[in-house]
Amino acid sequence: MLALAVGGGLLAGCASMPDSGSVNSVDSSQRADADAQVRVYGVPPRKNEQPLELVAGFLEATTSDDPNYDTARMYLAKAVKRQWDPSASTIVLAQTPQVRVERVGGDREQAYTVTLTGKQIAVVDAKHAYKPDERAYKAQLHLAREDGEWRIDALEPGLVLGASEFQRIYRSVNKYYFAELGSGGGRARDVLVADPVYLRKRIDPVTSTVKALLDGPTTWLDPVAGTAFPTGTRLQDQRLSLDDSNALKVRLNERAAGANQDQCLRMAAQLLYTVQESAKVTDVTLQRKDGSRLCALGKEQAKYYAPDQTSGRPDRQYYVDGQRRIVSLADGDEEPRRVAGPLGADGAVQWRSVAVDRTERRAAAVSANGQSLYVTSLQSGAALGDARLSVQGGASAKTGLTAPSWDGLGDLWVADQDPEKPRLLRLAGGTGTPEEVRVPGLDGGRITGLRVSADGVRIALLVTKGDHTVLKLGRVERQGSAGRPSLSVQELRSVAPRLEEVNAVSWAGASRLLVAGSEQGGLQQLQYIETDGSQPNGSGLPGITGVRGVAAPESPGKAQTLVAEGEGGIVRLQPDTNWKLVTKEGSAPVYPG
Repeated sequence: MLALAVGGGLLAGCASMPDSGSVNSVDSSQRADADAQVRVYGVPPRKNEQPLELVAGFLEATTSDDPNYDTARMYLAKAVKRQWDPSASTIVLAQTPQVRVERVGGDREQAYTVTLTGKQIAVVDAKHAYKPDERAYKAQLHLAREDGEWRIDALEPGLVLGASEFQRIYRSVNKYYFAELGSGGGRARDVLVADPVYLRKRIDPVTSTVKALLDGPTTWLDPVAGTAFPTGTRLQDQRLSLDDSNALKVRLNERAAGANQDQCLRMAAQLLYTVQESAKVTDVTLQRKDGSRLCALGKEQAKYYAPDQTSGRPDRQYYVDGQRRIVSLADGDEEPRRVAGPLGADGAVQWRSVAVDRTERRAAAVSANGQSLYVTSLQSGAALGDARLSVQGGASAKTGLTAPSWDGLGDLWVADQDPEKPRLLRLAGGTGTPEEVRVPGLDGGRITGLRVSADGVRIALLVTKGDHTVLKLGRVERQGSAGRPSLSVQELRSVAPRLEEVNAVSWAGASRLLVAGSEQGGLQQLQYIETDGSQPNGSGLPGITGVRGVAAPESPGKAQTLVAEGEGGIVRLQPDTNWKLVTKEGSAPVYPG
């Protein structure tokens, strides 16, 4: 039972539902979200409503655009009406829940137990963090008479939604916090990290986004990210809105009153980037409780804190050509060009893979046999020098060194795929002594591919165990002193649990990955996946076969060019086109990073 408000009008509808013990699906998935002006509101319970109707009406009311779920609470007994906390969690099922009503005791017993079942695919916690979690779902509600009417008098906190309803009601938003890099972080302490959460689409998006930001980082990101807002900072006003010039003024409580200029600008940067996910804000002004100004930050000034500090060209890709030399290709180029310096020149060393640092001044390349890693300048006349790292057993692509990856701090990462002693390694500054990075949680698997984020606190790993390769996201933690930091990758989590085999991955935005992989028994697909494991709408891409490598720009641009290594060679997908062959001979495409 729902009412739809369309352009100021109200359409109400309700279905008559018999009181029986059969299993029924409460399905409202056909209500499309095609019109942003459509608002969905729950309908209060009717007089003499029977248990099955009542539960159906309650579940429908929880999918409405009612800010405080006031209509849904009308279905609850007085004793639990105020206690029920719909924000405690959201269980996402593959389909809307199945409902089974059972009478408690004999016919004279004035109580019912209602069982909800379904296939759970994910859960969103109280901090709005999404996590894939596939399992069988079962929960119970209890109904009893109150003032002659059936009401729910016992239920679990939170919401239960089908996947289609979840997609209609919620949107993915990136909150932004500062990377915590331990002592000696220097300039990198001002780099923002994206923290994706799910918020309701049409419930005061600007205010809800700022409130979520003030709640702090999600549990998974919290150990490596921090906020500039003092503990206990809250909004002083109940509702925020942009003025006619798209500027936002935010009045904070007394906890923020003592912030100095540097701290205030960092707070404003977090706000501006976070609110940008919900509205096109031009500048942010922070105010004290009494309305006096703390500081202001414009969109151009905020670029100092940008999540992607890349100073290279976001329209230039690199790959290994048919002669095993490193070449570059700009969006407007029809033919690739060999890079300057020893990596693009004819010589004794041929190459398997390459990583260009984010300034595009130098690059790291792995030799064709997979046994040696070199780091050199991308300038004419530069010398190749000695290998920075050498390993044994690189005869095949499944052994030796993986393709390397640069983080935004200037450090270089690579993995040794040695089946007897697999290791993840970091070279500080790109030229330091290779340091082994602990990766608890591999569970007998070994790293066969990696991509580090620009902020340096997240790393995407391809982990191979037996005949299967899966995608994991890890949190890079730094402990110890600036001179001798101890690094580890903690709390690996699966971000593509439905893909049985993952062939390639690339960062494709602040919290988005481009992934090539296949489900069990299925064909390989190329798709976008969020770092929390959710899939954005329209995440599928035109298909190509045999993808072994992918590359996407990490900086969020309005138009992205994707590059892939497929069965036919190097192909490129530019905006509003289909895949186009670049060369039949080539491999290992990358963007800087």
